Amino acid sequence: MADNIARVFADAIATDPTRPLLTWYDDATGERTELSGATCANWVAKTANLLVDEVGLGPGDRAAVLLPPHWQTAAVLLGCWSAKLTVVGDPGDVDVLFAAASRVDEAARWSAGDRYALALDPFALPMRQVPAGFTDFVSAVRGHGDHYTPYPRGGEGDAALLARAQARGAELGLVQGDRVLIDVTAHPDPVDWLLAPLLAGATLVLCANPDPARLPARAGSEKTTRTLR
Repeated sequence: MADNIARVFADAIATDPTRPLLTWYDDATGERTELSGATCANWVAKTANLLVDEVGLGPGDRAAVLLPPHWQTAAVLLGCWSAKLTVVGDPGDVDVLFAAASRVDEAARWSAGDRYALALDPFALPMRQVPAGFTDFVSAVRGHGDHYTPYPRGGEGDAALLARAQARGAELGLVQGDRVLIDVTAHPDPVDWLLAPLLAGATLVLCANPDPARLPARAGSEKTTRTLR
């Protein structure tokens, strides 16, 4: 079994980087964003380069990610894992923290060296007003390179996280070549909506605040093979 998240992501896009890898819907806002494997890889690389070159972090350093399921959250998580950071869930001391604009108040529970806020704008626009003590992630990350070469070995905790993802993918019945429509409101854990599908060789159609009446037509237009609700 794979023990390196960066390698799992690279394998997921290797066959055809131009095909849609992650499509994001939010029925509350009407948003639809489609990212190819190559575009996802650019965002992931920029995030990893930000962490390594600007923040000065490396293997074993700790990150907090206070973000809901979202395509930008996928870039942040995969960027952290590519740089071999450990993403932690319990409040405490971390080296870097990422927070949605709606969750910056929660950041007071964490001691972090660097803090980045995300507006999760549909067009990835910079924040109009950046919370005090934070840097706007989108503005900061855009200036970094589109390519990043991960460390050859997996980060701390990669093997355990991927073992969870493999087990979860088996529970959900995910197989190579699936295109999976996922209600992220019902499946907020990134193991469900990100790692398990990638490890299985599936592509993603993620839906926030899904309108049940729209899902059958969406499954047809996106040519999905499986729906997780």
